[in-house]
Amino acid sequence: MLPFTLLVSYNDSFKDEQGNKHYDYPDVWTSFAKDALTSVFLWTALSLAIVLIAIGVFLRYKNREALKRYATIALSVAVGFAATVIIAMLALTFFDMQESGAVFDIVLYPSVVLGAMIILGAAAVYASMFCSPKTRKITVITALSAAGAALVALLVCLGIYLASGDAEDNNGAAITLSENVALYLCAAALIALLIFFAFFFGRKDKKGFDSKSVAYASVCIAMSFALSYLRLWKMSQGGSVTAASLLPLMIYSYMFGVKKGIFAGFIYGVLQAIQDPWLIHPAQFLLDYPVAFACIGIAGLFAKTEKLAKLPQVQFGLGAIAASALRFLCHILSGVFAFSEYSTLDNVWVYSMGYNAFVFADIAIVIAVGALVFSYPSFVKTARKFNAAEKKQSEPQQDQDENKN
Repeated sequence: MLPFTLLVSYNDSFKDEQGNKHYDYPDVWTSFAKDALTSVFLWTALSLAIVLIAIGVFLRYKNREALKRYATIALSVAVGFAATVIIAMLALTFFDMQESGAVFDIVLYPSVVLGAMIILGAAAVYASMFCSPKTRKITVITALSAAGAALVALLVCLGIYLASGDAEDNNGAAITLSENVALYLCAAALIALLIFFAFFFGRKDKKGFDSKSVAYASVCIAMSFALSYLRLWKMSQGGSVTAASLLPLMIYSYMFGVKKGIFAGFIYGVLQAIQDPWLIHPAQFLLDYPVAFACIGIAGLFAKTEKLAKLPQVQFGLGAIAASALRFLCHILSGVFAFSEYSTLDNVWVYSMGYNAFVFADIAIVIAVGALVFSYPSFVKTARKFNAAEKKQSEPQQDQDENKN
């Protein structure tokens, strides 16, 4: 009866003198629903993972021929579950924002459009994989253009809100001129560093996005976003330790390279700002969300290190540590220059490092699960085949060119 009672209380609303709609017990309803669904989704995800893995292990020893088909089915089930988690939890987030009046209108519509463009674009790209190369190319360009336009619109709306100064007032912060300059300089420096990583360490990666890399990026972003709702514990001023939510993004970087990994992490960071917004300053937004999670894209940094070819777990682990160290740096700088008002210590640097140390607990879980995943030779072979296939395809073309000459 409790869920029904809460649902009735949520629907029971009144309007104030300005005509704004208010609900009788919104905080109770949204808090209950979020906590309840988080627990339900967490245990459902663990149970689903155990069942899917158990079936996969059984087929591996009993019927290897059916394993590949089962992998496709298991992935479809996982993506469907992820979509359910995302839709349910985002809906509750927007309900909460609507009641509190926290930039609902300026965030809601661009966010919905961006989500729709990503979902529809991913579906279109997947369908185009069964069509001609020309159709695939046109579909990928169209999907990326639509999603890019929606992303730009969302960033513009967020920029308008942050630049207005309301964000600081709403969060009880007061950023001085020196802190303001420091935030912009730090954000610019880290963006430049990411660009260096993308072009230097990703120089051997295949240029551009094809239908396969876009489809995989969409799936991995969705999986990471869904897992980010399965929180083991949450910090008071943003941040949380999750059930290996960054693992899909890091695997994507390992498979497709640093350049594409950084791009996928950037998109994921924007989505994180919608999920759990702590927005005070434009540069703080960049440091805590798009830039911080774009750093996760360097997890594939050691994927092509030949000396570690026989130790894929070490390749993955070193990349994960490097990515998390950069993310940790982003959060520290944001904490020092944007959230100094929240510090409970005289030394704001020590406070920021201590508060953001949750990053290491989060990445420890990812490395542990990742080491287990990369212990399966079949998975490692699949993860590496994208670069291998690219190399094999280029060699015959080179031979043909040499024969022509």
